[in-house]
Amino acid sequence: MASLTEAKEAPERQLWDEIAKIHAGMLGIEGSHMHFQPMAPHVDTKTSTIWFFTKSDTDLVRHVGNGATAHFCVVGKDHDYHACLAGRLEVRKDKAKIDEYWSAMTAAWYEGGKDDPQLTLLALRVEDAEIWASTDSKLKFGWEIAKANMKDEKMPEVGVKQHIAFPQFH
Repeated sequence: MASLTEAKEAPERQLWDEIAKIHAGMLGIEGSHMHFQPMAPHVDTKTSTIWFFTKSDTDLVRHVGNGATAHFCVVGKDHDYHACLAGRLEVRKDKAKIDEYWSAMTAAWYEGGKDDPQLTLLALRVEDAEIWASTDSKLKFGWEIAKANMKDEKMPEVGVKQHIAFPQFH
């Protein structure tokens, strides 16, 4: 269950924790007219960067070119947490990051292993994010709806929305 207190008091930490729990989110390039694609995230919290393994001949890599603005959207595994992150997406052949995030699951996609000529990485340097954390308590949800219906000006309090801005590293 997404903690509403944490969403209010430590939204950045909660964001990274929620992303660490999922297998994939949806990655898309702004203005490319391509549909968002499922991608497995690997988070570097120190630099606010999300790394994705991909192949160098994909449409996604071709559209990134020398860099593009991208969005990565996630739904928490308990479906009570949603986030959309935005930032600069770049193609990188970073051997250290390949070694750091390599796994048996990743290896299944690359016949040549870590030396596969098609293996490359995408790095999303997150600039900002919006998060929505909601209660999964049916009792609280019902109570808030009932309260809101008793008072015309009252909105139900069933979640938290936060904007997070990330420091930029060069």
